[in-house]
Amino acid sequence: MNQLNRRDFLKSSTAMATLASFGLFGMDFKDREGPLKVALIGTGWYGKSDLFRLIQVADVEVVALCDVDQNLLKGAGELVSQRQKSKKVPELFEDYRELLKKHKCDLVLIGSPDHWHALQAIEALKSGAHIYLQKPISVDVIEGEAILAAARKYDRKVQIGTQRKSTPHLIDAKKQIIDTGKLGKISHAEVCCYFHMRANGNPPVEPVPDFFNYEMWTGPAPKRPYDGLPHIRWWRTFMEYGNGITGDMCVHMLDTVRWMLKLGWPTQITSTGGIYVQKEGKSNISDTQTAIFEYPELNVVWQHRTWGNAPDPEYPWSFKIYGEKGMLAGSTMQADYIPYDTKEEKIHFDCFFEREKYPEDLTEDRIELNAAPATRLHMQDWLASIEKDTLPIADVEQGHISTASCILANISMELGGRALRYDPKTMTVLNDPEATAKLRRPYRGPWIHPEPDKV
Repeated sequence: MNQLNRRDFLKSSTAMATLASFGLFGMDFKDREGPLKVALIGTGWYGKSDLFRLIQVADVEVVALCDVDQNLLKGAGELVSQRQKSKKVPELFEDYRELLKKHKCDLVLIGSPDHWHALQAIEALKSGAHIYLQKPISVDVIEGEAILAAARKYDRKVQIGTQRKSTPHLIDAKKQIIDTGKLGKISHAEVCCYFHMRANGNPPVEPVPDFFNYEMWTGPAPKRPYDGLPHIRWWRTFMEYGNGITGDMCVHMLDTVRWMLKLGWPTQITSTGGIYVQKEGKSNISDTQTAIFEYPELNVVWQHRTWGNAPDPEYPWSFKIYGEKGMLAGSTMQADYIPYDTKEEKIHFDCFFEREKYPEDLTEDRIELNAAPATRLHMQDWLASIEKDTLPIADVEQGHISTASCILANISMELGGRALRYDPKTMTVLNDPEATAKLRRPYRGPWIHPEPDKV
């Protein structure tokens, strides 16, 4: 037998104990009567997906939803009423501030575009809610510092949607390969994404439809001429609202490597890239980028291309950790341990699905079946952290480090590949006033940029 398959491992008591420790068998707030009151801000595809995973694993009542697209909002309300026990349609809001003012929520999920994360997260924390915040947590570094400061000030638990830490086959791989030292001394890691996911094109400017509040959607970000509904992934192709493929995809895999290897802030970050191939459309995010996140005697190297082929078709969006004795590759779909000694057995880890336990997954629009179990475990870990007053597995500080590292890579690229050394204590890039000035993006009035010492 050349490979040990994870399907066999899952039958063992060890695997079941691992899953149980993440709350697979249920968890409740023992000192509480009735369901937890929940709200969702941003009712797009992934916001609803996160909410539906929470409904599956916890006793909750979704009391309110918020979105600036009335069609999307109404549709989300109907779907939630079908999913939750009470069968009630949540109250619908266009402005998140009105929602938070009217409803005292236990939990708030935030699935809005990146440029809204900071203001909405901080306001939700001030309202007393624990929050589940999608990654990346911010569009600039100081926003992230402000969210972290608010979470600590108001003593709320913030789980970031970097759910690879709750992905069963990657938990197994970490325990069996990394934690046991099978790789030996680790001195290199690679993270990559070769998906052709960069939206590009030249849609015409058109009138804003009556059902969509474009002014509120734009909020603190620069307001582009309206050329179609931005929230159907179109916004991700503009740096005005996010941080490109690096901010969207590198944050997951860098965060995973940091978790597996217990890494904190990089000592130095360097990046180069740009729009090398796909020049024909409006998109202003890079189509090609390389970044180096440096640690003592270890580099984590990121590469993305939104064109061409993936060097390893089995791992087009993934991490690979190299040690002196072997290599561990991992993705959302699988993981493989490949020892350098040909006499030693390879170990393969399969993705874990829960189709039988949650058959409703099979009919959910656009669901990522491979990610659903991880998101459920992530939700349960978050709830357990609230109950036990501990930090969740994807605490906001770790989400901030991974997010800010990706943002700093983009700043380095913008500055011609300059090496940047960020100091979280002073919240500056050491000896680089020009880079430090880019840690805060200008806000469009009347919105005011949050500051860590004023949350």
